[in-house]
Amino acid sequence: MGMQSPVIAASILSADFARLGAEVDAVIEAGADWIHFDVMDNHYVPNLTIGPLVCKALRHHGVTAPIDVHLMVDPVDRLVLEFAEAGATWISFHPEASRHVDRTIRLIRESGCRPGLVLNPATQLGWLDHTLAQIDLLLLMSVNPGFAGQQFIEPVFAKLAQARQRIDADGRAVRLEIDGGVKLDNIGAIARAGADTFVAGSAIFGSKDYGATIRAMRAAIAKV
Repeated sequence: MGMQSPVIAASILSADFARLGAEVDAVIEAGADWIHFDVMDNHYVPNLTIGPLVCKALRHHGVTAPIDVHLMVDPVDRLVLEFAEAGATWISFHPEASRHVDRTIRLIRESGCRPGLVLNPATQLGWLDHTLAQIDLLLLMSVNPGFAGQQFIEPVFAKLAQARQRIDADGRAVRLEIDGGVKLDNIGAIARAGADTFVAGSAIFGSKDYGATIRAMRAAIAKV
């Protein structure tokens, strides 16, 4: 398999926002590779979270790790530019939330970030027919977006395997990311199905020892 080295992306949705800078420093020191931003607009999804100001504040605080921005917003394009300016590394979006998917992908790349497409549990992989050659990341949601701490939706395992086959057949280095209900007890199975990038929020931030949790996750992934 053309798998890339595994990435653990810590989702700050589950962090303590009263001390966010310290939380992000701690989780990176504990071994997280990326910081994952869940950006919700109370329109595309039923919740309101964080915007570009928080991204900018973390960069200003000294965070140098890649910031992986998942836009659960409609419309998309204006926030792409604002997050790029605020220091995002990766920006991914839901095709249903963009009027012109190719234009949004191009906008992300032209703004200096790496583009990703996000598919909800019931959204078809058919979107890849026209976009796979343009993206650097495919994020499969294993919960319906909107809230932290949900249970992993089982049929996503089969979808992950199909996505892995398509990415391998394409031959480009496209990351296959999973987000939703990723825990220590299922991360091995998720890796087996083909994911190489794992978003974990409550599983890390809800644990007593971030480092021990991330090490255990890496060990489970390495067994695959």
